[in-house]
Parts: sequence; C-alpha cells; structure tokens
Amino acid sequence: MNNLKFLAGLFSFALIGIFLMSADHIDAPAVSNGTADIADYYAFESKENSENMVFAVSIQGLLSPAATGNASFDENVLIEINIDNNGDAVEDLVIQLIPRDGKMYAFGPYAPGNTGLVSSIDDDATRIVADITAYGETAKIGTNGSSKLFAGPRDDPFFFDLGAYSEILAGNATAFSSPGTDTFAGTNVLAVVVEVPKSSLGNADTVNTWVETKIKN
Repeated sequence: MNNLKFLAGLFSFALIGIFLMSADHIDAPAVSNGTADIADYYAFESKENSENMVFAVSIQGLLSPAATGNASFDENVLIEINIDNNGDAVEDLVIQLIPRDGKMYAFGPYAPGNTGLVSSIDDDATRIVADITAYGETAKIGTNGSSKLFAGPRDDPFFFDLGAYSEILAGNATAFSSPGTDTFAGTNVLAVVVEVPKSSLGNADTVNTWVETKIKN
C-alpha cells in the first residue's frame, strides 16, 4: 500500500455520457515544480464503444517542443480520478494512475480504503499497464479486456485566446473574435487517457467526477 498526501488542484463536473472538460494552466502556487500541475481534464463516452467512458488528464502544461523530450511523469506523483455516484461530493470510486520504470499503471475503478486528502493504492485492484510513449513515438496502448490506457506527451488540446482575453479585461474589447488566436498552439502536455466500462462506474445515471494529483508522503 502506498500512502500519498494531497498536493495540487482539482477539477470537477457532472458526467452524463457527453463530452465535458475543464482546464487550467500553471497557476497553483503549491505545484511550482510543475510535475503535479493539472492542465486539463476531460470525460466523454468512447466513440468506438458506447459502453465505455474515457477519462483524459493532462499535466505539466505549456511544454515547448524542445522541453517535451526531457519531460517525464514523476514517480512520486499520483493522479487520482474520483467518481461520486450518490451526490454527496465524496469519492465512491477512484481510478489511480502512477508511473513506474517507464510504465504507467492504472488501478480501478474501485472503492478506496480512505477518502479525502490522503490516498493508498490497493495492489490487488484491477489494473491496466501501458508503456509510456516517448515524444514522437507511435502511441503505445495498454489493454485489459475492453479497458485501455495511454500515457505520454501530446499537443496541448486546450484552445484559448489569451491576447483577446486580456483586451476584454482591459476594456479595449467586448468579445472574442472567430476563430481567434490559439495561444497554446505549439505547446505540449503530458497526458494520461484511460477507458473503462460504464458498468464499472456504478448504477447512477449521473455521477460527479474530479481529478487530483497527490505527492508521495
């Protein structure tokens, strides 16, 4: 069992079988080293298998192409996807993602032994293992039944026109233009994408889900 202590931020939203996302880039003071900084969180129904849900988390945002090759997942940082299926804002299930020796391990979904800021990994939980894809390599996908796992660098998927946003705040503009300028174009993130059966998430029609990064104690 590995005990980990809460370190970074979280995102949350309702999951109803449609595409949902939340994004944030490098503004949490507790994660100034960057390896635990959450950039994006997405949850959506698999286009290939409507019986599956996909959860995608990206960290270490705004990596330049020159820096991406040397970027790596921190073995002391746990990525934890939390799922609340009874509406009490407490995780009933977790999917835990942890790197070890060039591989990413996904445990769950399963009921955690404890909730809140401190987590432990149950080594006996259902797992998926994937080789971490290096920058420029073809994606390496780990599988376990219909579940899938990917981990590695990807182009930052979040579109935001920071210049236009700054002009609106300054009172020099009243709206964004279309299509605008993608401020994050050309930058990368480290991404983890896990796909699991909907049946493994409980029987609720709607669940709340959020993601945390936690650092090893």
